[in-house]
Amino acid sequence: MLPSRLMDPAKTRKSLPLSEQDLVDIARLREETPEREALSELAGVVIVESVAEAALLRMIFEAGLRAIREKAEERGYASAAEDRRVGAEAHEARRIARRRRPSWADED
Repeated sequence: MLPSRLMDPAKTRKSLPLSEQDLVDIARLREETPEREALSELAGVVIVESVAEAALLRMIFEAGLRAIREKAEERGYASAAEDRRVGAEAHEARRIARRRRPSWADED
């Protein structure tokens, strides 16, 4: 079963400049390699050796977008956790300050 975005009809086709290393990497994704397994998991499809190059590039694109979204969420969660930690520290500092005897309490 293909994810819905992979099944959507193409609206446009863009050219993608590929280096020699890119071509080597794409060829490795056609073979039974850990990279192909990882891409298959990320794209949510089973990749066969006879997959069209355009479909393979689309899967790589989808996997990259998913990784970008996950990294953005991770950073958002980390930022929220840091904000909570800073807020908790400030709250604790205020709580301690309220419990201290004021400096002017011993003045007569």
